[in-house]
Amino acid sequence: MTENSAPRLRPFSQVDVFSAEPYRGNPLAVVLDAEGLDSDAMQRFANWTNLSETTFLLPPTDPRADYRVRIFTGSEEFPFAGHPTLGSAHAWLEAGGVPQRDGELVQECAAGLVRVKRDGGRLAFAAPPLTRSGPVAEADLARIAAGLRMPRQELLDASWLVNGPEWIGVLLESAERVLAIRPDYAAMAGLKVGVIGPHPAGPGRDFEVRTFIPGDAAAEDPVTGSFNAGAAQWLIGTGRAPRSYLAAQGTVLGRAGRVHIEASGDDVWVGGNSVSCIEGFVLL
Repeated sequence: MTENSAPRLRPFSQVDVFSAEPYRGNPLAVVLDAEGLDSDAMQRFANWTNLSETTFLLPPTDPRADYRVRIFTGSEEFPFAGHPTLGSAHAWLEAGGVPQRDGELVQECAAGLVRVKRDGGRLAFAAPPLTRSGPVAEADLARIAAGLRMPRQELLDASWLVNGPEWIGVLLESAERVLAIRPDYAAMAGLKVGVIGPHPAGPGRDFEVRTFIPGDAAAEDPVTGSFNAGAAQWLIGTGRAPRSYLAAQGTVLGRAGRVHIEASGDDVWVGGNSVSCIEGFVLL
């Protein structure tokens, strides 16, 4: 806590992101009024929620923004992350937030200003510029192949996709190969790896995505907005994906995450449904 501040009840929402069906997406904890909380207090609470991310909403410092968000995992603060962006925007609007512009709001985060628009019944954010992209060292690719338990030649292409989280994107030949992965996290220690592969042509999902985060609490993320944003910029930019597509994620975990990608002009929009599952107050 900041000096001399006392705990108080603060409005709180837990939102399921990238799914219209409750409990089939990626959950996010949102503290809707975080004024007076310092970084240590935010980090402790984020650790306690035991979710992949927790966000804290604050008044903006930039007059162009509608609100400011700080994004914490259980152990660190992120400058940007995708599902916290959509979930925070959803919670802010449900709590009565009114954007300065019709149809679009602006979120301020440590990575800068992020535009979020209403896309029918969904929200979508404009993918932020990649701060690192391009080839991945062969030594890292060898470690990733070992971690995915597959021959190195099955990694058809790879690229750094850094937009806050430091993802390495890997393209496989098919969604079937993506779904078959049984990761060896120890082999990929220190790397954040996202894998994507195409589904057969036809109605429904276009790509299957999985993301792996080795570490002390090695985990597979249910649905990952930041990785999907970077992957879309990479794959559309290289002609491997159409300018509009639907990615599925979380299938192996029993989730039904759906990430809607659309390139429009110079922007790549990353969208999905959100639904509030818990609303109330937390003592902070």
